[in-house]
Amino acid sequence: MNDTYVRIEYEALLGFCRRVFEKLGLSNEDAAIASDVLVASDVRGIESHGVGRLWRYRNGLKTGLMLPDAETEVLKDTPSSVVLNANGGMGAPVSVKAMNTVVEKADANGSAFGCVRDSNHFGIAGYYAMLALEKDMLGFAMTNTAALGVPTFGRQVAYGTNPLAFCAPADREKAFVLDMSTTVVTRGKVELYDNKGKGLPLGWAVDKTGRSAENPKTILDDMFNRIGGGILPLGGEGEGFGGHKGYGLAVMVDILCAVLGGAAFGTDICDTETSSARVSHFFGAIKIDRFRDPADFRKDMDIMLERLRRSSPAEGCERVYFAGQKEFEKEAECMTEGVPLLKHTYDELCWITSEEDLEAPAASS
Repeated sequence: MNDTYVRIEYEALLGFCRRVFEKLGLSNEDAAIASDVLVASDVRGIESHGVGRLWRYRNGLKTGLMLPDAETEVLKDTPSSVVLNANGGMGAPVSVKAMNTVVEKADANGSAFGCVRDSNHFGIAGYYAMLALEKDMLGFAMTNTAALGVPTFGRQVAYGTNPLAFCAPADREKAFVLDMSTTVVTRGKVELYDNKGKGLPLGWAVDKTGRSAENPKTILDDMFNRIGGGILPLGGEGEGFGGHKGYGLAVMVDILCAVLGGAAFGTDICDTETSSARVSHFFGAIKIDRFRDPADFRKDMDIMLERLRRSSPAEGCERVYFAGQKEFEKEAECMTEGVPLLKHTYDELCWITSEEDLEAPAASS
């Protein structure tokens, strides 16, 4: 197994990614946003969406699937909604713009929602939902993806991993930040197991016959070539453990991101061998003071979250967590000890430096 890790100082990793994006044609502002979103994934312990995807972004920009200087087009604009066309631009910059616009509209009107179409991979959904926190708002963010998920009772991919995020502010406690795929895992997690040379746990994916599969390389190839097999919906196979609920949530995300915004959905979204497909996003914000005093809301959130984390752990388990708590603790660790990257990922970064005539960030064991 290849699961050796190295650590890179946070600012060094952030600066390196920014220089790569600038070299690939992004403006200074867009490069800074794209880098911040990418590194935030690793910092929060979500390595499936971190700098391990930098090579995929590079290939997308090199092949023209991702456009570094695309102009964002406003298709529809009302006091409480907006629809943007990214026109093939990078997912992170247009998503920050869209979420900030939604937050501004919600600040004036109580709530607001927005769609972005013809965009690209935007990283972790939680990054955008959290932009609402400092304004005492509830934040939402979702995206569809290339078809990678198998519907309940099916064996052929029909929808994406379609992640969604929801966040709510607290006072003394850290914010509640739910950031999850609607499939058991994301493709990035399957890729990580492939890079580590590990077999998949049973219940993550099925092969082209619809039976549980363990070989990540086979699953990745079969999903890409659409010959059958894919990742199971949240809850797993059948209905016994709620797999149909994950399936329903995935389709809901596709409706909000794509059908509502007039974009491609389901099996119409296809990845290439070297880059991710063009996708669409959905964002929302609700101002808490339209329901109650935000200070009182945050106090009640403290009570709820403290009760959750003080819940008695099961035998053999050390702690109970609420959504987002692990990620905040991981972030604090990374800021002092450096950001952990798989050695395989660091080697990819070094390859990019040689191709783009840049200097790789220093790594320590």
